[in-house]
Amino acid sequence: MTHSRTLKGAMMIGAYLLATTMLTMPGQALAEDRPEITVAVQQIVNAGALDVLREQSNVGARVFYSIFETLIDYDRQNADLPQKPGLATEWKRIDDKTVELKLRPGVKFHNGDVMTADDVVFTFSKERFGLLDEQDSARKDGKTLFTASASAAVGGKVPPAEVAAVAKRAWPNLDRVEKVDDMTVRFVSTVADPTLEGRISRYGAEILSKRAYEEAESWLAFAQKPVGTGPYKVVEFKPDNILVLEAHDDYWGGTPPVKTLRFAVVPEVASRVNGLLSGEYDFITDLPPDQINTVESNAAFEVVGGPITNHRLMVFDKNNGPMQNAKIRQAMTHAIDRETIVETLWDGRTSVPAGLQWSYYGDMFLSDWTVPEYNVELAKKLVQESGYNGEEITFRVLNNYYTNQVSTAQINAESFRQIGLNVKIEMKENWQQIFDKESGPRMVRDWSNSAPFPDPVSSIVNQHCQNGQQQQVGEWTNEEFNALCIKLETSTDLEERRASFRRMLEIAEREDPAYTVLHQSAIFFGKRKDIEWNWSGLQSMDFRAANFQVVAPGN
Repeated sequence: MTHSRTLKGAMMIGAYLLATTMLTMPGQALAEDRPEITVAVQQIVNAGALDVLREQSNVGARVFYSIFETLIDYDRQNADLPQKPGLATEWKRIDDKTVELKLRPGVKFHNGDVMTADDVVFTFSKERFGLLDEQDSARKDGKTLFTASASAAVGGKVPPAEVAAVAKRAWPNLDRVEKVDDMTVRFVSTVADPTLEGRISRYGAEILSKRAYEEAESWLAFAQKPVGTGPYKVVEFKPDNILVLEAHDDYWGGTPPVKTLRFAVVPEVASRVNGLLSGEYDFITDLPPDQINTVESNAAFEVVGGPITNHRLMVFDKNNGPMQNAKIRQAMTHAIDRETIVETLWDGRTSVPAGLQWSYYGDMFLSDWTVPEYNVELAKKLVQESGYNGEEITFRVLNNYYTNQVSTAQINAESFRQIGLNVKIEMKENWQQIFDKESGPRMVRDWSNSAPFPDPVSSIVNQHCQNGQQQQVGEWTNEEFNALCIKLETSTDLEERRASFRRMLEIAEREDPAYTVLHQSAIFFGKRKDIEWNWSGLQSMDFRAANFQVVAPGN
């Protein structure tokens, strides 16, 4: 049966197109009069590449939605985040392993090509994922980023190992995407997969132009100027500096309302705030709650935002020093005063969630689950029982990559000292240093986990199971947990899946802690008040016509 949201989605798209058409009606701004908008961000991407598989990050999520699109999308400004048609107009289940999708006709890539099933099939191919045997051998030989002419034998490109790792993590059971006809595709899993629709809609499943990818000089050349279907196309990208996008006027959703969209890297909060208030920037991101009043004291500006589908975590490496003892990790989970962190650093504008899950999981949300209680005496007792004798515990932290990151780390480090642990904060410059094994034993680090689609597979499995980052970098593993990962991914029985998820939380959050959740992340944007624009719980910044309008004075 055709997906029930298809009609509703079509109505929404109709309203969307009407809104964008009005931009060019008499009395409306002409296309050449569209504004240039600058957004000051703390970072554009972490890896120096605009590849959705290489850059699975909070910072990447907000810029990629302007460049790329998925087959199934979300009503992103709706707090419930319902799915809606994207580059596919409808979809249906063929069986428990197969989903069929009808492609939207007339969608043009930034290079002018019309999207067809061939582009979709290529986007999810082993070649694009970097999973061909020849590509793997080339990487082992140190031959990455080949030019097309030099690497014809290995599919034309050799993506970095991180691309292949993320592809495996996002699509562990994908058998193939097959072309039914030019405008119809089928996703076929090797096993039953109740999450296929979610995977198709997730960050990392954006559709690429096959021809543009194949004609690019190298993987890096494409990754620094990718070709997608979004309302804006890349015209300039300087890692750690600036990303400039221009309107893609052949966009299927109507004329984009912004002529030029700039994302400028401004790491310091004070510089972002001052730049907004002086008129240098139209938007700023990652505004700490203690700066909200500073922005809103100026009548020309306002702050929008709130909790997102991301949780802040502390992650444990159980292989080194005192962290090998589960009781030390358990003690740390009970020593954290999460509510005080939320009240003091976040002004109560977010909350302590029910573990690594979100209410938008629907039937898979375990409403009775909680994070470990704040209990100092229990934490001290666990430390004593562990036989801990004062060894140093290192805690690796980035300099406010996350809002309030350093302040949160300092509070938690002091809490650990209060229960008798000798904790030392190590400030790191980048994620490579966070994961580095050579600079000393890894023990504790800061992190966050997102839920890019409404199922536990998108978070606990994607980040902490066999193919997840934590196990892939060698920090933690648990045999029973790993068996449950497979069951959660493949079972089609709701109660069996709920029971598996509950047991996974018991293991990873209480018995053999892999991580501990600190609080739900929140993001706040400072912006010009004359711009009507809504934020999204998925972290994406949407500059389509339906979500952006400059309001004239007096209106």
